[in-house]
Amino acid sequence: MKNHSLFKSSLLAGTILLTLTGIVSRLIGFFYKIFLSRTIGAEALGIFQLIFPVFVFALAISCGGIQTAISRFTAASESRKEARLYLYLGTVLSVALSFLCAFAVYENAGFLSRYLLEEPRCEDLLRIMALAIPFASIHNCINGYYYGLKKTAIPAASQLLEQIIRVAGVYVICMILTEEGKALTATTAVWGLFIGELASSLFCITMLRFKKASGQVRRSFKNLCSMAFPFTVNRIVLSLAQSLETILIPMSLKDFGYSTYDALSVYGILTGMVLSTIMLPAVLSNSLSVLLLPEISRAQASRQERQIQRIIKKTVELSVILGLLCTFIFLISGTFVGQQLFHNHLAGIYLKNLCWICPFLFLSSTLCSILHGLGKPKTVLGINIGGSCIRMLFILFLIPQMGMRGYLWGMLVSQIFVSALSYRNLRKSCF
Repeated sequence: MKNHSLFKSSLLAGTILLTLTGIVSRLIGFFYKIFLSRTIGAEALGIFQLIFPVFVFALAISCGGIQTAISRFTAASESRKEARLYLYLGTVLSVALSFLCAFAVYENAGFLSRYLLEEPRCEDLLRIMALAIPFASIHNCINGYYYGLKKTAIPAASQLLEQIIRVAGVYVICMILTEEGKALTATTAVWGLFIGELASSLFCITMLRFKKASGQVRRSFKNLCSMAFPFTVNRIVLSLAQSLETILIPMSLKDFGYSTYDALSVYGILTGMVLSTIMLPAVLSNSLSVLLLPEISRAQASRQERQIQRIIKKTVELSVILGLLCTFIFLISGTFVGQQLFHNHLAGIYLKNLCWICPFLFLSSTLCSILHGLGKPKTVLGINIGGSCIRMLFILFLIPQMGMRGYLWGMLVSQIFVSALSYRNLRKSCF
């Protein structure tokens, strides 16, 4: 009982800290998107959002699986020196991969913008974004180490610092360009991304006290790679699916009858306004998901099956209650948010239509994290691929008939699918 109480208090304290930081960070990001929508416009915001699947894909290769592996091995390490060895090895591997990714994106920005994203104006944005990849990889690896140690203060501070520096940097750039009479474009927002990632990585490096690591380097590196590989494959497949969605949505909107300008504007409204609002309360489930993985790994290593069962039950209850509450709030406030905050009537309509996704969105993220903690990345991969395929079908066949409403329905159905299948697999494994 004592161990269980300690477990609950450490998980609760870490979740609260990450949640509070995440709320502040999301609020900053929320008003930042409002600022961008009013300064660079909906079309430029849509162009800016187009490059993120490339950024996510690069991070999936360079640090996605490695960060998870560092967190998991840090949690299971018998000594702090052994944990630091996994951190150092993982960071070196991640930085090497990140430079390869950054070089590939920078050199092929023209090809990617014209033939993959089908938007030539993304070329300069991709080159600036490529500069941020190594810095993002560094602070992700260091954060994974501290998550494994259940020390969330530094990851929380780095997240908050990244947002503050990004917004402040973009605001200063906008002020300078406005005074010089120059037009504000999506390039301004990408420079903000780079500045934020740079500041966050420098902060994490400064806070990390480089001390001696111990352990068998060869064995530790082999363990790290064996664990990171399936997680990396998972992230790569999902990021590829997200990239494909990003490409297909504007194309399908054109098939519905929209012009290129209208298609990009509607896409910018959905991703830059509506989804940023929907994801604002998801900070609690995201914080819990980050800490659930190492905690589940510890419980599994100690063969504490009842503890794992309690975690699953509490996770389901919390996610459903939070999701239903958010659905109710967005149903009431959707029109106000769209018209008063974003000055966009369509954003309010989309928000009220998409709010039903909240319970399943929060539930799927936490349940998938538990499955990762149990060492079942292949199961999570299969489930997420299924969810992506559902969205693809809705994009290809319903958007040309129903417009963006077809994609909103696809998101809802896919999240219900992922949540149900994740819970089914957990019941078979743990109950």
